[in-house]
Amino acid sequence: MSFEAIQPLQLKNPINMQRRTRTVKVYTEKTTDEDSDELSPHTQSESEDEIEEWQPESKAPKRQLKAQPGEKKPAVKRQAKPKEPKEPKESKPKAPRKPVERKPRAPRAPKEPKPPKAPRAPKAPRAAKGSKKQQALLEEEAGGANQTNSICDAAESQQSARVKEERLSFIVPDGSCNDNMSRAGGGWSEGPSSSHQLYGLKKEEPEEDFTFDEPSLKRQKTTSAPQGRPTRLPTSGRGFGEDLNMNWDLIQLLSERTGVEQWVCLNISQLFREENTIPFIVRYRKEMINHMDADAVRDLQLVLEEIYALAKKAQTISQTLKKEGVLTAELEQALRNCRTADELDHVYAPYKKGSKLSKARRAKQLGLESAAQALLQCPHTLDLRAWIKPGTEGLSTVEEVSTGVEQILADMIAKDGETLTHIRSLCDNSMVMLQSSVSKTALKEQQQQKAGHQGKPKDIDKFHLYCDFTCSVQRIQHHQTLAINRGENLKILTVKVNIPDRVKSDFCRWCVNVRWRPKGYAREELMKILRDAVEDSYKRLLLPLLSRSYRTKLTISAEKESIAMFVRNLRQRLLVCPVRGRVIMGVDPGFRHGCKLAVLSPTSQILYTDVVYLHGSGGNREADKLRHLMIRYSCNTVVIGNGTACRETEAFFADLISRRFFQPLDVSYCITSEAGASIYSVSPEAVKEMPDLDPNLRSAVSIGRRVQDPLAELVKIDPKHIGIGTYQHDVSQNSLKAALDGVVQECVSFVGVDINICSETLMRHVAGLNTGRAKSIAEWRETNGPFMNRDQLRLVKGLGPKSYQQCAGFIRINPQNLLNNHSDAAGGNSAQAAQEKPAAKGKGKTKASSAVPSLPNPLDQTCIHPESYAVARSFLSLVGSSVDQMGRPELRQCLEASVKRQGLEALAKTLNTTPDTLQLIIDGLTQPPGFDIRQDFEQADFKRGIVSMSDLREGVVLTGRVENATLFGAFVDIGVGRNGLIHKRYITPDKLPADQRRRSLALGPGEKVEVRVLNVDPQRGRIGLDLIRVLR
Repeated sequence: MSFEAIQPLQLKNPINMQRRTRTVKVYTEKTTDEDSDELSPHTQSESEDEIEEWQPESKAPKRQLKAQPGEKKPAVKRQAKPKEPKEPKESKPKAPRKPVERKPRAPRAPKEPKPPKAPRAPKAPRAAKGSKKQQALLEEEAGGANQTNSICDAAESQQSARVKEERLSFIVPDGSCNDNMSRAGGGWSEGPSSSHQLYGLKKEEPEEDFTFDEPSLKRQKTTSAPQGRPTRLPTSGRGFGEDLNMNWDLIQLLSERTGVEQWVCLNISQLFREENTIPFIVRYRKEMINHMDADAVRDLQLVLEEIYALAKKAQTISQTLKKEGVLTAELEQALRNCRTADELDHVYAPYKKGSKLSKARRAKQLGLESAAQALLQCPHTLDLRAWIKPGTEGLSTVEEVSTGVEQILADMIAKDGETLTHIRSLCDNSMVMLQSSVSKTALKEQQQQKAGHQGKPKDIDKFHLYCDFTCSVQRIQHHQTLAINRGENLKILTVKVNIPDRVKSDFCRWCVNVRWRPKGYAREELMKILRDAVEDSYKRLLLPLLSRSYRTKLTISAEKESIAMFVRNLRQRLLVCPVRGRVIMGVDPGFRHGCKLAVLSPTSQILYTDVVYLHGSGGNREADKLRHLMIRYSCNTVVIGNGTACRETEAFFADLISRRFFQPLDVSYCITSEAGASIYSVSPEAVKEMPDLDPNLRSAVSIGRRVQDPLAELVKIDPKHIGIGTYQHDVSQNSLKAALDGVVQECVSFVGVDINICSETLMRHVAGLNTGRAKSIAEWRETNGPFMNRDQLRLVKGLGPKSYQQCAGFIRINPQNLLNNHSDAAGGNSAQAAQEKPAAKGKGKTKASSAVPSLPNPLDQTCIHPESYAVARSFLSLVGSSVDQMGRPELRQCLEASVKRQGLEALAKTLNTTPDTLQLIIDGLTQPPGFDIRQDFEQADFKRGIVSMSDLREGVVLTGRVENATLFGAFVDIGVGRNGLIHKRYITPDKLPADQRRRSLALGPGEKVEVRVLNVDPQRGRIGLDLIRVLR
């Protein structure tokens, strides 16, 4: 199952744009179906139309609207802007007078543009605010054409405002849209224009709108608008491009890099800007992202972060060069044209502060730039002898002048966009090779070791495969790239990129005869300067750039695939089906310090802990002790960690089971990974959870709980310590951590958590929550009792409307757990007390507790989001049913018959929602109580016998379970104490189920496979396997 979070995107744009109601016609699903095949040349013209269509919504003054009644929408690009600054200046002193002069006018006339609501002078500002709200509603009904014009006028005449908002990470720059301020609703402007509102008053901030189920807002989602909340999609060009101050369009570049349609890129970019999490986007905004899965959305998020980082770096470089006084118009355009980090570094390299003055810059300082231009434009007029200045270094002879001109030309060639494109195309059509060999440093140290010198030896043998390695950059494997990089970092390997000589000859010929051919007759000495400049540019500037570019691309691609492998492995490890309803004995095996035991109840409560010594002389006595414990607690399941003494402990239990030693109990055992258990046992969370237990016994508890509920236990451990994937230290640690944290958030969110029984550690991984919010929820639960419904989450301190929207759909409230924890009466009293506390406080940020119901809601135990509750009830009433029948077969049959009779799309249209939302509602209503998506995944393997490695023979067919997947193959546990390796060349599409063939390796931890033994090497402990098929 493929899912979707990573961390909320920290790319908070200083401009929060809000689109008009008419613009939803641009990004409908019908349009995308027609245009999603490829980005044709007409895409540019469409984006220009969208610039005119999409504008930030604001509340402009009526006087400005009346002053321009004849203007149409194309006036967005008008140049007559000197009038706009005058209008606010003239109207500023009149703004406070108008409410006073028009006191007697009725405040309820909604169609009159100018009358204020308040009749008294002291309340004039509020009256202006009220009239502005009415005016905004009228403008939406009228289409908003004049509003767009007034916004553009006001934006020119106003200075930057310091925005103090909870979710804004940096200050809004000059010229930004004032929609952020008008949307805050907490302040008012003394000027006449309501499109520029500062956050002056904080007292209206508590007006948090948690209501997501209004039908009028639901209607917007059918046209790619966010469901259940105000629509705030920005302009396609201005909203995401001009704020970056680059010469390319952000959405277009994002679409080119990811291969995703532009309308989807635009929607996802805006959703991330609004701080939506990946689980929320994937489950509740499917139609806006064209049903992309979580991994695809995360990949797009990473590319979006890279583009923002590139633009930010380009702006920083421009500001630095401007301060140094070396920023020219051409250099600024070159920086803005950069589309990759390599291009940006290439342009900026000669101007870096610590670097030497480049040859071209020294020649330019001598004034030879005009001579270089003359060689290209009018070579017949160029006389190099005229540039000689005796006594001046660099100009004293004709040879020095020629060298300076050559260096300037070489720099011009290396920075020309068309030239870079051509040489890249030549390389793409050639066999570019990556070569690695043993470094001189490693060979020297190896010789010193042989001579008897002391020192830390370099382990060259580990890299014997790459000591003389050559491979095409198009065919090299990802794990090979990472291994070569590791060897290079350890100074064991030397790596270089070999570009064929044919590329150089073709490139030089093209430059001299086509791209840089002089315009006119050039003497032989001038042509020689040009040829030397081309060769110097290729050898000194372009060749290093191409080598860095190839290495960077290979490394990025390999890291991306390695992280993707980590993500898939972690997801499958977390989503292993839990073993419920069993008393389990967790065993942390050991020799010298004994085997640590922990007996756990079906609800993971610790019943008993002890240490037994199974591998000494008192084995029989310890066996009797085990039998007594298992009969006492009715425990028939043993979970053994796969660490030290695992094989011996497994043999001990297998022998007792074969002798029926535990009768009348039918005992079975399984082996589970104990990776990270030792780290967790000494962590602060483990100390807080089990303060009285020895750390060794805590690891036994963790091993047992990993089978009872793998997700709840493994989220307590850093994903990098769970023992999945390879080359985790050779990839970007920030990217790896963000991806793994995002997967944990996805798994926890999609599975769902019961807010009344889950731990604080598990709760913090729910989408929209963090450590602080999870702690606040736990404190509220301890103080006021269990949550009766999702609405009561609004009473938790620090949980705002946005956080509530993101987490509400993933939080469950099981009525059965409510009955177990507290009676209904006690729960009602606690809820009532929780509502009275904020009301009595009356200070600071208060919550509207009086509007929060305290009765249980049956829909709170489903995956249906509160914003869709109204639609769900309308749907049930439409089919003649009620929420009391949720999960029953009768309701399933009724809903299936209704959908079959009328069709899903027709029903969605009747209910003013989308088919995706309606399908999610149907799933939530028909799923049985306590439904868990993990029930479709594999459980741990329980066995009663044991097989040794000596029993294996070539050709034997066995079944096993994948323990770990790497970039070069999959390791399979076949029950002999050593994992066998299925090399990637044996994992072919014809051996895989259809739904797994699209993945790069297609096998992940937990999957059952049927394998054939290819070879056995007992001395090295290696087993080669061939994949026969994947078992389902």
